[in-house]
Amino acid sequence: MSVVRLPGMSGSREWVYPQSIHGAFTSVRRWTFLLLHAALFVAPWITVRGHPMVLLDLPHRRVHLMGAIYTPSDTIFLVLLLLFLAFSLFFFTAIFGRIWCGYACPQTVFLESWIRPLEQWTEGDRTRRKRRDAQGLSLDKAWRKIVKWAAFLGVSLLLGMAMTSLFAGARPLWTGQASAASYAFVAIFSALWFVDFVWFREQFCIFLCPYARFQSALTDEETLLISYDTKRGEPRGPKRGPEGGCIACQKCVVVCPQGIDIRDGFQLECIQCARCVDACESVMSRFDQPTLVRYSSIAADEGRESRPLRPRTLVYGGMLTALTAAAVVLVLARVPFEASVNRAPGSLYTEDADGFVRNTYLLRITNNEPSELPVEYDIAIDGLDRAEVTAVPVRLAPEQTVTLPLIVRLPREAANRRTVPFTVRVASPTAELLLPTTFKTGASLGGQDD
Repeated sequence: MSVVRLPGMSGSREWVYPQSIHGAFTSVRRWTFLLLHAALFVAPWITVRGHPMVLLDLPHRRVHLMGAIYTPSDTIFLVLLLLFLAFSLFFFTAIFGRIWCGYACPQTVFLESWIRPLEQWTEGDRTRRKRRDAQGLSLDKAWRKIVKWAAFLGVSLLLGMAMTSLFAGARPLWTGQASAASYAFVAIFSALWFVDFVWFREQFCIFLCPYARFQSALTDEETLLISYDTKRGEPRGPKRGPEGGCIACQKCVVVCPQGIDIRDGFQLECIQCARCVDACESVMSRFDQPTLVRYSSIAADEGRESRPLRPRTLVYGGMLTALTAAAVVLVLARVPFEASVNRAPGSLYTEDADGFVRNTYLLRITNNEPSELPVEYDIAIDGLDRAEVTAVPVRLAPEQTVTLPLIVRLPREAANRRTVPFTVRVASPTAELLLPTTFKTGASLGGQDD
């Protein structure tokens, strides 16, 4: 591997030139890559009930997801989501190791789907790239680098637009109607991706991503990892293929995007992409022998039985089940609008000339109903006999908020307590909210339930 000096830093970096590979696990990864691309590039364009399928509307503090609208009053769902992601990390890492890194991490997905094919198209295969980079500057080398970096910049801009679409909306952003701040974020995302593609690459996984450090604490002897069958493979030799041993072809090394040798044992740099498994399989199949690099565990390598279900995975799985059940219950019970009632500022009660005591409130309603049509709301009160209620009709468009006066009057003879609790009931065609509050009267202290 050629040595490239890091600008402004001591030491050196061995640049990684992974060779392309095809195989069963590579095919599986293509499907997972397709799912991520669909989520990033297609989902923001889909509308459900007139709203984006996915939109994180930070300026208005709203989240659109699958036709539902979530606001700060739904913070419990954010808490459940964060807990679910945390325990998912614990659960799947304890069983499968760094399967996220190898099959679904955006860093891996975009490098494998876009960058490496573009690099091979502009500069050739691994051998040609290494040989050319080891030589001095030439016209052939310069134009290929320029074309490659221009292609990387185009991919970075595309990814920057796609990521910002999740926050600004796909249609406004791609048609030039989004805010200046949105396009500023496009520039920031694009710059970060460009630097990553041109320089960081596997260095991000090794030095910046904390997942590799978490892995050692989340895995154990029964975690499924990629390992080398030392018993069968060693000692290595060019003629050991028919016996099932390693022929020292180095193919598992040259295909590794992290630049490691899996035969040296478990390493934190390994992202479990299984490229080395496909590489070894392609070689050992010529000798009708099973692959030496495969998914296994320390327990299996030592001849013990691996247990996917063990105390830690059962605890993690139980927590995931409980969190999922709680989220389902809360979603089913969720009211698709918000309402609050507060006493009008500076107003306690008023005694009218007709013998009634009047209290004035401010009722605030926000329509979060996932519908393209306006929604009508009925307002009533419970707990105040003989009360008169004055409220204007409420008809709200989607995402509209209104604050309106609510006047409640009670005959003086019925107001025999200084404070009378009651409930304001706000109902839509699909749900209702009960808002507890109090009615203040002119009754003297010492009455019932002062």
